[in-house]
Amino acid sequence: MEQYRTVIPFLKKSKWRYAAGILLLMLVDSANLYIPQVIRQFTDMVQFNRLTPEGIWKSFWLIALLGLGIAAGRFGWRMLIYGTSRGLEYDLRDRLFTHFLKLDADFYNHHKIGELMAHATNDVKVIRLAFGPGVMMIVDSLFMATLTIVSMFLTVGIKTALVALASLPFISIAVSYFGKHVHLRSLAVQNTFSQMTGVVQENFSGVRVIKAFAIEKEKESEFDDVNRLYRKKNLYQVRLSGMFRPMITAISGFSFVVFMLFGTYQVFVGEITLGDFIAVTNYLNMIVWPMVAFGEVFNTFQKGLAAMERVNRLLEENSEIHQSANPVALPAPTGNLRFENVSFRYRPDTPEVLKNISFQLKPGETLGIIGRTGSGKSTIADLILRIYDVDRGRITLDGVDIRDLNLKDLRAAVAYAPQNNFLFSKSIKDNIAFGSDEPISEDEAIEAAVFADLHENIMAFPKAYDTMVGERGVTLSGGQKQRLTIAMAYIKKAPLLIFDDTLSAVDTKTEDAILENIQSIGDKGLLVISQRISTILHADHILVLDEGKIVQCGDHDTLMNQEGLYRKIYERQLLEAQTLEANDEDK
Repeated sequence: MEQYRTVIPFLKKSKWRYAAGILLLMLVDSANLYIPQVIRQFTDMVQFNRLTPEGIWKSFWLIALLGLGIAAGRFGWRMLIYGTSRGLEYDLRDRLFTHFLKLDADFYNHHKIGELMAHATNDVKVIRLAFGPGVMMIVDSLFMATLTIVSMFLTVGIKTALVALASLPFISIAVSYFGKHVHLRSLAVQNTFSQMTGVVQENFSGVRVIKAFAIEKEKESEFDDVNRLYRKKNLYQVRLSGMFRPMITAISGFSFVVFMLFGTYQVFVGEITLGDFIAVTNYLNMIVWPMVAFGEVFNTFQKGLAAMERVNRLLEENSEIHQSANPVALPAPTGNLRFENVSFRYRPDTPEVLKNISFQLKPGETLGIIGRTGSGKSTIADLILRIYDVDRGRITLDGVDIRDLNLKDLRAAVAYAPQNNFLFSKSIKDNIAFGSDEPISEDEAIEAAVFADLHENIMAFPKAYDTMVGERGVTLSGGQKQRLTIAMAYIKKAPLLIFDDTLSAVDTKTEDAILENIQSIGDKGLLVISQRISTILHADHILVLDEGKIVQCGDHDTLMNQEGLYRKIYERQLLEAQTLEANDEDK
């Protein structure tokens, strides 16, 4: 039961619902087992010429009432047991989703999204089956089998009952043997399903790249391989299950044939009545289900055990970003940001991405960061948001080490427009509102869109702000996606804004309009990360990064007067712009 430790709190909370459902199930089984006794009494009355109209009506109404009671009881236990297992499914899936949101970025670097989706869907479903139909089958099989055996002993005596039940030891051996193998087969099937889900999710997410490189055949082959493996693993499991049920049925059938011969003989010699014979025949039909169910419950719980092991491993994953035990309150943050000798590497076995970085960004100032690709610019934004924690040094916000702040307070104080923009498959207004903690009005959405120089584009759409952007914003251009991301950051009204290369896909005219709007935000700290000098030209301070180190700092004019990387980047970009302009004129 150690593997089920995750669901024990829910089971304790729902114990009375399960108890009531199990009680109803037992009452239904008892009613089912009484019906052969009614038939036995009726048959004996016929055999010994004691049948009367009153006896006929009594038997009829008794069976009718038992039938109604069984129907009502079956509805009740299904609602209680199956309904509670649905609650467990909801609770477990909710816990998984909440836990996924709490885990840091490094967790997602080592786990495929498709596999996580499989855990949250298929594995949780298997666990629900264990605690719904599984609970029903284990109670039903044990109670029904026990009561049936007792009824057979009471009806025809020990000798005849033992002959009828001769197959039970063989069924126990079969259940024990097959149960050992089902768990391993189930684990293999579920792992392969996760792998297949990961391949599907990855290919759907990158379908544009696949088409651009014309590698559809290669990806079809990749999916076909994992799909074949999934089929192969399933066939192993189906073969095992396919052997089990017929084997149980064959053993039970053999027992039935033996009793038919032995029971018929006993009726002829007068040791049992015809009613006894019919009652035991009914009991034998009834006991086949508990025998099969006992094997099925083994399968179900072994599958549930495999799924529970996988879910437990996920729930035991811990974030490397730890919340402070006694966080410092930050009721009115101003956005005063400081880096103090910060160094960072992504893993202990990799080189440092940032080396001894120090700077300050005061409210109302704009700080630009520029450098070659891979110089660590975006890592600075990740460290501010505590996507990762620094290895050495510290980062402070309003004089408080960000590791001492409540994570929610820290991230509420920062509006972030990321380099890799992600849009939700909702309306434009809903995507803008994603940056706000509260619902926004149409006017607020328009204000944010105007700030991002996106309002005119939005109004050109047939449904304006109600236009659906599609999966990952597929209906928008690259520049429109970036500007929508800027609008999402603006609507947050945070004291510190971070724009991480969010103007790379817009033209220079649009860039100038957005930068002019940015300059109008006088009371906020603004950190602009870019590979284009035109984006940070008017920043109060500019940091130039190279191989994780600050190699230059100052404003644009100061840096242009120095021999260094900044001027080289400027001259290269100026030459590229002039070449592009000359090519346009030639056309």
